[in-house]
Amino acid sequence: MSNKRKKKWNDYLYFVSILYLILGVFNILFAWLGLLCFSIPLIISLSGGGKLYCNNYCGRGQLLYLLGKKFNLSRNKPMPNFMKSKYFRYGFLSFFMIMFGNMLFNTYLVFSGINSLNEVVTLLWTFKLPWGWVNTSFVPPGVAQFAFGFYSVMLTSTILGLVTMVLYKPRSWCIYCPMGTMTHGISTIKYNNKIKNI
Repeated sequence: MSNKRKKKWNDYLYFVSILYLILGVFNILFAWLGLLCFSIPLIISLSGGGKLYCNNYCGRGQLLYLLGKKFNLSRNKPMPNFMKSKYFRYGFLSFFMIMFGNMLFNTYLVFSGINSLNEVVTLLWTFKLPWGWVNTSFVPPGVAQFAFGFYSVMLTSTILGLVTMVLYKPRSWCIYCPMGTMTHGISTIKYNNKIKNI
């Protein structure tokens, strides 16, 4: 009798991560769909679901596991202790949010007409790739600017996840993922408040 667990629909959510990256190449406006990856984990966590999204529904985590474990692309080594520390995780979250805020500010400047649309995708917050082959003239420039900025964030975080997947264990990204850190923090606060109210 086989001990293999029957696969469920959420076991195939890695397709969502792959599809998102592909769609962003063909039309940058699909980057707006990435907001679901930001809002759903927070909604679940705030509703008392803890890290349910991270553990069961994160397509990126599944993709990293698939590449690292199934395709043996990971060295499968433990992460350095400092990368698992609270200081590193919350420090990276703070840095990530500062960069996200900067992206929102640039979007505001385009919305307000102060700056013009910058059709580039920025990797690792440094390397700018021209991305102007898609027609975005049918939407306000600010809408397109947000898409470029958000796709840059998603692509950068995917690259970081792939690098740490190769160097360490497949889902090493999940240790310091900003969304994971936020949902963990929310769960901790909710748990502490529950204990105080007992």
